[in-house]
Amino acid sequence: MDTKLFARIGAGAFVAIALTMSVLQLREERPEPLPEVITVFEPDGDPLPAQLRACAAMGELALSSPDCRAAWAEKRRRFLGQEGEASEPASEPAVDSNAAPTPAPSSAPQPAKGL
Repeated sequence: MDTKLFARIGAGAFVAIALTMSVLQLREERPEPLPEVITVFEPDGDPLPAQLRACAAMGELALSSPDCRAAWAEKRRRFLGQEGEASEPASEPAVDSNAAPTPAPSSAPQPAKGL
C-alpha cells in the first residue's frame, strides 16, 4: 500500500473523531451556575462608614462641610495607623542660634571657578 493512502486514512479518522467529540460536547447539558453571594462587613456601632457614604452622596458640597472634613480626617488617621486624636504635623527641629545660616540654592547659573 501507498504511504499517501495511510496518511489520508489517518487524517480522515482524525477529523471524524474530532467531529464526534465536538458533537458529544455540545449535546451535554451545562450545569447552572451558582448564584453569587456578596457579603459586606459593616461593624456595629461605627458611624464612620455611614458618614463617609453620606459625604460621597453630597458631591462638591461635602468639601465645605466640617462634618465631612472630620470624617475624612478620621478615615486617614485610621488608614495610616496614627495613634491619638491629634493629627498635627511633627514640630520643626530647633534652630541653633550659633550656627551660620545656609544659603538657599538658586536656580541661576553659577560662574565657573578657576577661569
